[in-house]
Amino acid sequence: MKVQIQSVKFDADKKLVDFTQAKMDKLDRFVDAALSAQVNLKIDKDDMQGNKVAVIKLTVSGDELVAERRCKTFEEAIDQAIDALKKQIEKYKEKHR
Repeated sequence: MKVQIQSVKFDADKKLVDFTQAKMDKLDRFVDAALSAQVNLKIDKDDMQGNKVAVIKLTVSGDELVAERRCKTFEEAIDQAIDALKKQIEKYKEKHR
């Protein structure tokens, strides 16, 4: 699966990019029909809930699954967004059986 990682309003360091790629590679095991994925990482002004936002769009044959999470760290936001995507993938699989 082709993964495109984009950081908005900041430059993501290699460690964060590698972490994101590793997590997306693990997600690839859950869905066979994944064509591509886009990960947008951005810093928001609202610091109450956490200002690090991760938005993951997963393109599967004919559909697009999207998860967005806001946390104190990018790693936590990515983990939570991937967990949300796993649930969506399960529903997608049930729907297409």
